[in-house]
Amino acid sequence: MPLSNLDLVNQCDAFPYPESDPSAYLARINTYYQLRVSGHDYALGYMLPSVAEVFRGIPHWELDDDDRTLTLNAGTTAEERSKAVELTLLAMRETGHFKVLNQWRNELYAVYGKKKELLFNVERSASPLLGVVSYGIHLTAYTRSKETGEIKIWTPRRASTKQTYGGMLDNAVAGGIASGESPFESLVRECAEEASLPEELVRSQARAAGTVTYYYIRDERAGGETNLMQPECQYIYDLELPDDTIPRPGDGEVEAFYLWSIDEVKQAMENGEFKPNCSLVVLDFLVRHGFLTDESDGDFIEIVSRLHRRLEFPTL
Repeated sequence: MPLSNLDLVNQCDAFPYPESDPSAYLARINTYYQLRVSGHDYALGYMLPSVAEVFRGIPHWELDDDDRTLTLNAGTTAEERSKAVELTLLAMRETGHFKVLNQWRNELYAVYGKKKELLFNVERSASPLLGVVSYGIHLTAYTRSKETGEIKIWTPRRASTKQTYGGMLDNAVAGGIASGESPFESLVRECAEEASLPEELVRSQARAAGTVTYYYIRDERAGGETNLMQPECQYIYDLELPDDTIPRPGDGEVEAFYLWSIDEVKQAMENGEFKPNCSLVVLDFLVRHGFLTDESDGDFIEIVSRLHRRLEFPTL
């Protein structure tokens, strides 16, 4: 069955909203455990009970079944907390507790507090276990015909061998922001690695276009355990490429790049061929460039608002 634009949003932004579905929302949060850090009395993420249970009795972690909280008690600095988190996760990886840790990247994601301070770093592959907010960059690369003004979008297909969403369509460039890295420097790095785009072109021509935020619940396509919570914030960029600049796979993560018309991209989204969060980035591009309007889609207002969800955990 063809997917509507709102179907694509619902697929990615899947966590219930307290305002529109309070019963579903309460059923979820009353089941999950809150992740907290000692001395900071607020949630940093939601964890499945089956995941939280594995932390029971482990040094530096306190599981409270009455309050349904898992609290990290490890020193007072981000460095001390990060070390405790790393040792715990390495031990869990060694004992094979979680399949998702088989995707270990040796990349650190930052977890922030309410004052935007760094609380600790966590291995990228483990962030969905803790349910913490993660950050990334997504670039839409496109061309514009000098004669007609027609816009076409460079659309890559992920390598079928990738552990996550293998063979699905993606945005031209996308990647996670490492701890301590700015969004723009992450963009420059990923453009070189994934699409072989010249650094000077990216630095001079890439245009920041805001953020897309959503609350994803992982399914089997993500690899590893399902139903893990994954709230995310993606920094969005546009890059109009000259006709003689063609993105090329650089690091083995992309199988091929296609230059598709807007209608071809829309059809692929309708077919469910895009990685879920990449569909949201495309929808955001279509809205900003006037290809998706209130006249073309009766769900326009909800779609636009859902592309910019206010996350309930601390963010940058």
